[in-house]
Amino acid sequence: MVKKLRKKFVVTAMLSLLLILVIMIGVINIINVRHVISEADRLLTMLENNDGYFPGMKFDDRPEDSSQFSSEEEIQPTAESSVGNEPNPRPMNPTNPFQFDKLNSNRDAEMPYQSRYFWVRLDASNNVTEINLGHIASVTENVASEYAIDVANNAQSKGFYHTYRYVLSEKNDGTKLVIFSDQSAAILNMLTLLLQSVLVGLCALIAMFILVFIFSSQAVAPVVESLEKQKRFITDAGHELKTPLAVISANVDVLELESGKSEWTTSIKNQVTRMNGLVKNLLTLSRMDEERMHVVFSDFDMSKTVKDTAVSFEALATSKGKKYQMDIEDGIHITGDKNAINQLASLLLDNAMKYSSEKGSIHVLLTKGNKYITFEVSNTCDAIPSGNLDRLFDRFYRADSSRARETGGYGIGLSVARAIATSHGGSIEALRDGDKIIRFVVTLPKELPKNLQKMN
Repeated sequence: MVKKLRKKFVVTAMLSLLLILVIMIGVINIINVRHVISEADRLLTMLENNDGYFPGMKFDDRPEDSSQFSSEEEIQPTAESSVGNEPNPRPMNPTNPFQFDKLNSNRDAEMPYQSRYFWVRLDASNNVTEINLGHIASVTENVASEYAIDVANNAQSKGFYHTYRYVLSEKNDGTKLVIFSDQSAAILNMLTLLLQSVLVGLCALIAMFILVFIFSSQAVAPVVESLEKQKRFITDAGHELKTPLAVISANVDVLELESGKSEWTTSIKNQVTRMNGLVKNLLTLSRMDEERMHVVFSDFDMSKTVKDTAVSFEALATSKGKKYQMDIEDGIHITGDKNAINQLASLLLDNAMKYSSEKGSIHVLLTKGNKYITFEVSNTCDAIPSGNLDRLFDRFYRADSSRARETGGYGIGLSVARAIATSHGGSIEALRDGDKIIRFVVTLPKELPKNLQKMN
């Protein structure tokens, strides 16, 4: 029980943390991507508004061969090129690198020399008329022309082309200006941030797993203590109830010997029998450990066991006017607990008898496959419970409380049936077959699983 609760606690905590980390990593990287695109678009808009140049840096008398300019002429902007036309102020504290006014001023001033871009001018027929490659080294004229023509034919005003962010500007005279900004460095930085954030998230997840696993026993300790007290109470109450019930039953027998039977003594005996059944089921529940009962495994003929149990219900079904059908394959052997399998069949058949519709039908089926044995009990019913049928196996769950009181049910039988199936390495499920038929299907392995072999 403790291991199961710890496992659920750890899984729940880790899934919650994983969800938070995924959201955080996603938000951080999405914001970063949007920022990179925004900065690229800001640069392209500035170039577009100034015909492909930074403000104040267009040389009207620039010759075709840019090498004719001296390096001094190339880097000297005109008087109007400086942002704000004022020199950058000296920082108040030279040892403090985080002065945002200075940082923004330097970034704007250095942008023309740090930006990698090129542009191509096209006429109305998308023929190249001018190419400027002065601010990029990785592109040739042929490649620039090809990129520009593809973008112009695509007719999208803005987007990505390979690792370049571009803007397509169409002039009034029909000519077009296509400006490309190289975003290789920004894309690499985005991928680096994504990788780093994922690695940090994984490290945080591993660290959190270790901490949660270490402290999970303390976290579930109150729940475990409460369950142990509940289990102890059920066991003690079951044993304490046995004695007064035995005394009441003996006293009723004495009264019947002295005064004869009456409706009162008969009613008392019926209620005592009902209480004895409840106590038996309570004690069965108290022996469940993580829904696994203690069983003794041996090889036996399951076909014969199930058939004997099914035949014992045949007379009851006939007396109630129900159609009773058995399809039990002979010669099916299984390694398991014979008494537990007999109880499993009795529980499912008793459930079918109690909750099948009046004048309805009950079908018992036992078949074998290559690796598994299938035992199925189905019955017609007036109304199949809505929602998840797996709730039927919860302890003390009753879909129809009034019907359960009439039939003497406590909502324990199906949970015991699941415990038996689980103790044999199998499973049980409830299935709808149309609107009026419910099927309880038990799947058991022919050979005992290795983990159960070690326990046996």
